[in-house]
This record gives sequence, structure tokens and C-alpha cells, in this order.
Amino acid sequence: MKARESSLTRVLAVSGVVAAIVLLCAAIPCYGQNAPKLKQVRNVSSTNLKPPSDAIVLFDGESTDAWVMQKSKPPYVPCKWKVLPDGAMQVGGGNIITKQKFTDLQLHVEFKIPYMPQAKGQGRGNSGVYLQGSYEVQILDSYGLDSKDSDCGGVYKVSRPMVNACLKPGEWQSYDILFFAPRFNDKGELEQPARLSVLQNGVWIQNNIAVPKATTAAMKRDVTKPGPIMLQDHGNPVQYRNVWIRPLGPPTR
Repeated sequence: MKARESSLTRVLAVSGVVAAIVLLCAAIPCYGQNAPKLKQVRNVSSTNLKPPSDAIVLFDGESTDAWVMQKSKPPYVPCKWKVLPDGAMQVGGGNIITKQKFTDLQLHVEFKIPYMPQAKGQGRGNSGVYLQGSYEVQILDSYGLDSKDSDCGGVYKVSRPMVNACLKPGEWQSYDILFFAPRFNDKGELEQPARLSVLQNGVWIQNNIAVPKATTAAMKRDVTKPGPIMLQDHGNPVQYRNVWIRPLGPPTR
């Protein structure tokens, strides 16, 4: 009898664990295109962060020497974006890329989206941050929206943000991006896709997202090699400041 009671106790215990797991799985939110309406997060900010001592400063409010025009060829055309009196650089004249190329990295970027009430959709304060010139985290006026994968904080056409952490246009915002470059074997065949996580204004919005291929409007480049950071000119006067990067690993090839 005691053995039978012990067996029954174990069955009930296992059943309870299974039930708890089922309930937990049911409670985990879905972040795909069929997910429920996104939560709006307020009182957020992570701007004016000082670069760590081991960071490479890409824009300090004065010099654009770390950047060149993306469509130029060696010897590259220097960055044409205007540096404003308040220490921001404003989009204009084409995409820009860093002179240095990177693999795994931590990137901090601060940006300000212009107020464009007459514009709509992708024409409303559009720009983008491209990791290795290939994988875009979108910048757009998406304040208050039920954000999709083409809105601010989206990995473009790959993953919508987990929450909408956008501030109003005209306010400084930030991205902190953790990026791991794709891995290839000796034959140049993809073994692991690129992965990235994003904090927007200090709020976690993308969690270890796999990006299987280059996103829309990416550079034409050999994706098996290190690549630059690219900031996109989409025809809107978006501003950037306080841009720094921490390389985290050796080149993949």
C-alpha cells in the first residue's frame, strides 16, 4: 500500500509540474505579426550615456572623421552630414558608413526624429542603423503606434519590437544594440545567422533575434567578412549624437 501511495504521489507531482509548464507557456507573450496590441512603455530614457573606457567613439558631437559616404569608393568621400551647433549631426547627402569594420559588437546610438505631421508611414522621420551595413534596426516616428516590424525598434521586416518604447518626435532617444555576426564554415556556408538584441531608451525591445539574411536597402557586400556601421539617409532630417561602439570579438573570417 505504501509503495502504491508513493507512486500515486509521484504521478500527481509530475502532473502538477506539467500543468504549471502548460500554464506558463500559455502566459508567455507572442511577438509575431499576429501578436496582440503592443504595450506602450513611458517614462523611459538612456541618453547622454558616457562611453566606457574601452569604447571607440564614432561621433562625439564635433568630428565626423570616423565616417565616410557609403556609395563612394577609395579614396572615400568624407562624411557630408552637417554638424549642428548643439553637437548633433543631421542626415543629408546620402548614407554614411564607418571607416572601421566590425564583427560582434555593442553599439550605442542616440537619435532625434523630426516632427513631420503632414508625412505618413515610412516617410515620417525615417532612418536606420545597419549592423555590418547589412542588418537594419529601423528608426521612424512610431510614437503611440501598435508597432510592426517596419516601425521604430523593428528589425526591418524580420521582428517587431516586444513593446513600444518610443518617445515623441523632437525628443532624444537611444538604441543600445548587442550584435553577433553570422558564422560561416571554411567553405563560406552559413552555420549561424546574425543575432541581435536591442534596448530602446533603456527598455528591452528585441531579444536575441536571428536575422537570416541582409535586410532591405542593405549594402552590397561580402557578408562573410567584417562590415561597417551604416546610418541611413532616407530623405528625412533625423539627427544623431553620442555614437560609440565596443568591439566584442575577432573577425569571423
